Amino acid sequence: MQRGLAVYQFLAYVLSGLETLTSKYGDPIEIPCNKGQFKESDVTLVKWKYDKDGNILVKQLDQNATISADVNYKNRVSIKKDFGLIITQVTMADQRTFTCMVVWKEDILEYPVQLTIYKVPSQPQITNLTTAMAIGKPTMLAQCRTEGASPAANITWFKSKTPLMTDGAAIKINTNVDVDETRLSTTTSTLEYTAVKGDIDAKFTCQVQHIWSANMDSSPLVFTVNYPTEKVNLQVVSQGPFKEGDNVTLKCTADGNPPPSSYSFYIDGEKKTVDSNTYTLTNVTRENTGDYKCSLVDNEDIAASVPITVEYLDVVLSTTGKIVKKLGESLEVTVDVKASGAAQTSWKKGNAKLNSLPKFDKLTYSDSGMYECVVSMAGLKETRTFELVVEGPPVIKNLIKERGEGMAKVLKCVAEGSPKPTVQWSVNGTSAESAYEHGKVTYSIIIDPKGNLTVSCTASNVLGSDIKSINVSALVEDVTMDKQDQKDEYIDQTTLAVGIVVGLMLAVLAIGLAYWLYMKKSRQGSWKTGEKEAGSAEESKKLEESQSQKADV
Repeated sequence: MQRGLAVYQFLAYVLSGLETLTSKYGDPIEIPCNKGQFKESDVTLVKWKYDKDGNILVKQLDQNATISADVNYKNRVSIKKDFGLIITQVTMADQRTFTCMVVWKEDILEYPVQLTIYKVPSQPQITNLTTAMAIGKPTMLAQCRTEGASPAANITWFKSKTPLMTDGAAIKINTNVDVDETRLSTTTSTLEYTAVKGDIDAKFTCQVQHIWSANMDSSPLVFTVNYPTEKVNLQVVSQGPFKEGDNVTLKCTADGNPPPSSYSFYIDGEKKTVDSNTYTLTNVTRENTGDYKCSLVDNEDIAASVPITVEYLDVVLSTTGKIVKKLGESLEVTVDVKASGAAQTSWKKGNAKLNSLPKFDKLTYSDSGMYECVVSMAGLKETRTFELVVEGPPVIKNLIKERGEGMAKVLKCVAEGSPKPTVQWSVNGTSAESAYEHGKVTYSIIIDPKGNLTVSCTASNVLGSDIKSINVSALVEDVTMDKQDQKDEYIDQTTLAVGIVVGLMLAVLAIGLAYWLYMKKSRQGSWKTGEKEAGSAEESKKLEESQSQKADV
């Protein structure tokens, strides 16, 4: 029964085809004998061999295995109880057919097993790497290599993660596989590529692909793409706007790679070739305004231009420095502006802004001061100034007296003039002065008069002097008065005296007239009574005396 079963299994194995076993290079492998279906007691002899005549070992019933002297296996093989063959550190030389021959009772059976060895390839190695490629020109970029593989590895090139395929024109990929004496393969792939301008910054990689491992990518390769210049650009490096005296730097750039090392600049119609891409205009003037051009040295048709404007601002003020004028005179101020654009003009007197150009039809002391004209345009600013001094001889505008403490009097002399008037008092006292503003200053003095006196204030400068006097009394009721006031008081008193005299005279006349009328009536009565003669003489004498007194008055 057992013999029939074994024969059936053998026939089934033959019909199913050769058994295949796979092992990794360098690992141990166990090759089963009929999948371990035999019992040790039923087997008389087991022999393992390889290919046709290669003997490995023999195992007889109840005896130890005998290993052959084959140098390939004498130190690497052993047999298990189920008659499986163990091989350590398999190599590519072990990729062959191993046969287990079994003497089972009266039958001799063989069980062949095909052993396949695989080995993972090495990481991709880049060799023969170039650094640059030119547009339109086929260039051998690099070689990608992987080795020690079984079966042979495949290599695929990528550009920016897109696989490259040989097209016979722009892309040519050549792949070779070499097998060494150890039966391990080395795959080498070279990439020849014709670049286009779009390949700038493109990343090339090679990928190793193997059935027994994950894909392995090389480090990205970036190549310099060289291409001729098609266009140049001219720019102004210096920051504008530009004014006269500035330096202006021009920079010419090209879109070619590598860029040109020298350029031609056209300055005022003259061609200047420099070994750089910049040119500096120094100390520019308004005459430097215009178009500037640069080009390739060997091709003037590839050129670019840029306009440059040098801003300027000329300001001429009709009055400058220190201007001295007389009080009441006129002064005309004009400003002439010449500029490369629209300019704005503003005026100030001291720290105060003026709404327009100052006009002086009749100068006053308040017109004196420092005037500033500011003209600005496009980042440019010009400032012009002049100092106006209005001069005049002193004039005492007012001389007054005020009550002080106790019996003291405060005299104030208000003087106007320029230069600043000084004051001389005719009496001694405690003096002070106010701020000098708009040609006017107030001097004061405190005195303690012991009686009536006249005080004089004399104001003077280099142009003249003025004097005024005032009467001062020791009386507390003394009021503010100057000489003009005294004159007015005298006139008023005289007028009052004349009025009183005239009034008295009129009154006397009125009384005399009344008395005369009375006497006349009295005489008429006397004539009627016969006493006319005696009274008229005496009354006439009294009337004459009365009229004589009126005349004296």
